[in-house]
Amino acid sequence: MKKQAKHIIKNKHKNKKIIVILFLIIITIIVICIYNKNNNILQEVVIDKTKITTEKTERMLQVEALKKENEDIIGWLEIPNTKINFPVVQGTDNQYYMTHTYKKEESKDGSIFLDKDYNWDLPSSNLLLYGHNNKNGNMFQGLLNYKQESYYNEHPDIRFTTLTDDSEYEIISVFLSRVYYTNENNVFRYYYFINAENEEQYNYYIEESKKASLYDTGKTAKYGEQLLTLSTCEYSQEDGRFVIVAKKK
Repeated sequence: MKKQAKHIIKNKHKNKKIIVILFLIIITIIVICIYNKNNNILQEVVIDKTKITTEKTERMLQVEALKKENEDIIGWLEIPNTKINFPVVQGTDNQYYMTHTYKKEESKDGSIFLDKDYNWDLPSSNLLLYGHNNKNGNMFQGLLNYKQESYYNEHPDIRFTTLTDDSEYEIISVFLSRVYYTNENNVFRYYYFINAENEEQYNYYIEESKKASLYDTGKTAKYGEQLLTLSTCEYSQEDGRFVIVAKKK
């Protein structure tokens, strides 16, 4: 009887161990299933987010195609309902594209080009673009229409497209300037502003731009907002310039 009792107890312990092991196996399977399900959901979310962020507009695809022809092409500039609708390049200096098209063909019309010092890795605070004021109406000649406030009211926005972004910018100031001599002090050299090292530098650029504006647009910008500046020659004074400053919407 004692031997039989010991045998029964031993079997009970053995069965209990088996039950515990089976229970642990079931729990493990359930945990793995839940993890895989959640992981699949997470992957779907990531995939969906990627689809959203990588969706490209027709203009972005156009820039991408042009860049295959010329690595210097970085974007496209358009002021809706005007003649200003051109690809934009960036060279290693600010001279080459004054006399060459975006196809690198020699031309007195030149190209619309981004200042060589703009750093895409930051990115910099101000996209400073240059273009000729050509008598034939090409490039940035049309910017001078903004001397009239009524023209601004009809064309308050600028579209700028890159490989990764297609955005509108609203104009905040329009002003006359010139290239200053090195010995002139207390003057606003807008053409030196590419990236703000701090909020003070950024605010100074906005304040001086607004102060010089030919009229009040009622718009301004705050530190951190991306700026776009268009600059061309203006012949009412020696080394005159006509400038438009806009901020990203």
